[in-house]
Amino acid sequence: MKKIRTALRRSWHWLTSMRTALALLFLLALAAIPGSLLPQRDLNESNVNDFIASNGRVAEIYDKLQLFDVFNSTWFSAIFVLLTISLVGCIVPRSWDHYKAWKTPPTRAPRNLHRMQMHAKGETERSFEQMQAQVKTKLKKWRVSEFQPNEDRAGAYAISAERGYGRELANLIFHISLVAVLITVAFGRLVYYEGQVIVVTDTGSTDLERSNEFCNTSLSNYDSFRAGALFDGTGLHDFCFQAHDFVADYLPNGQAEMFTSNISFAKGDEIFQDPETWEDYELKVNHPLRTDNNRIYLQGHGFAPTVTVEWPNGEKRTQTVQFRPDDPTFFLSSGVMRFDPPAGMYPDLYDRRQNQLAIQGLFAPTASWDGENNELLTSSYPSMTDPAMAVDIYRGDAGLDTGTAQSIFDLDSSLVHSGQLQRIDRVNLTMDESVTLDDGTTVTFNGANEYANFQISYDPTQKWVLVSAMTMLISLVFSLVIKRRRIWIRLRPIEGGTGTAIEMGGLARTDRAGWSEEFDELYRDLLELPDPDEVEEDVLFAED
Repeated sequence: MKKIRTALRRSWHWLTSMRTALALLFLLALAAIPGSLLPQRDLNESNVNDFIASNGRVAEIYDKLQLFDVFNSTWFSAIFVLLTISLVGCIVPRSWDHYKAWKTPPTRAPRNLHRMQMHAKGETERSFEQMQAQVKTKLKKWRVSEFQPNEDRAGAYAISAERGYGRELANLIFHISLVAVLITVAFGRLVYYEGQVIVVTDTGSTDLERSNEFCNTSLSNYDSFRAGALFDGTGLHDFCFQAHDFVADYLPNGQAEMFTSNISFAKGDEIFQDPETWEDYELKVNHPLRTDNNRIYLQGHGFAPTVTVEWPNGEKRTQTVQFRPDDPTFFLSSGVMRFDPPAGMYPDLYDRRQNQLAIQGLFAPTASWDGENNELLTSSYPSMTDPAMAVDIYRGDAGLDTGTAQSIFDLDSSLVHSGQLQRIDRVNLTMDESVTLDDGTTVTFNGANEYANFQISYDPTQKWVLVSAMTMLISLVFSLVIKRRRIWIRLRPIEGGTGTAIEMGGLARTDRAGWSEEFDELYRDLLELPDPDEVEEDVLFAED
């Protein structure tokens, strides 16, 4: 049992040493590297799946090692917890030792001051009482202890002085702030949530038949969502916003200069009021709207083409669907639309399923035609000045009623390869241009609207992380600037005379840089000696 206690005590001393804390901090930094080099499942699961599919056995090993979930992995959490325990174990005893040192007055001067790093002695004609007052005046910013001859080791009147206690205090505050950063970041990752939503705005060439409003009242309103382990989905703060427009400023070469979206928002019970009364806000990149620890960011944008399908019986269906920007400069985009025919046309469910339409292709905000017959669609500018589409039109089972999620950007290629979807036409369409299919169905490209991609982030610890980080940096500066100094001064009346003998010893507790100059300056001030540099200059001036 004694051996077990001894082993536990040694393990605790090892864990709570500053050397171990530094090693764990370095290990934590190394452990975070895979999180920046490999796709992470909590950020983009599809990228992780693509990586695994492309790299085979190696990727499977990575997955077993939790390299695609680095910051949620057991080994990363273990290092994080050990680092926190190690730092706390270092800080607590050091804080107690510093408190005791703060309360303890400076120690008596050693018997032999000439053994100190700095040493000087001399005599002055001033009286013993005058020198006592002079020393106390010069050391008024130091912590001072006086010792009478019967208390001093050398039997003389002595003064012990020390300063620089703030260095250790700043050092402790730095480590406490580091622990605060670790704890607040960890807690923030447990309770945070973050989601993305695409809202089609009124900016464009068509009148929207869909809502441009988003409400943070249900997880189902998000296009994608992720949250911490302690978030159960019931802690959403009620707020809504309407995205009225999206304005992009471009340079002549097509480079984006600024993105802006004018929105109106309301929170709490105000969301049930008339939207005309909601508060207006101009949302810009890196200028989020902040409300109740939620931040609404404008992240990106794209285009949502509008297509109308008219069947031979006169019934129409219109869809406005966001396309994925494949070219981030000129916004050549791709996407897919799926249309279910009117119920009255095909009473039989099987026939109706076999006559679904799928339209897949490209959209260009400013069309440019290349190729031998000028039939290859590209985009020459990111702003919408001459929109056009190049699409493949399929008929068959588009997967609308399979019960499985369908990509809004791509068709299921297996449906095409199996023959369930058959291409019946390939056509280029400019705005308001139509094409008539073999059964009399008309497909019309009506134009497009711009959509904005918003990110809603919630983290109640963000301010505390900032305060802790700023405190850590400020305390680090003070711990580097403040220097620990000790000095001892002995005064003796000159026997048979009217003057006073003075002996000084000094010790730099930490940084010695500049200590020699400080010590010499104090010695000259006490004995009222001139600065050697000034004397040399005066002599040279006199010789000239």
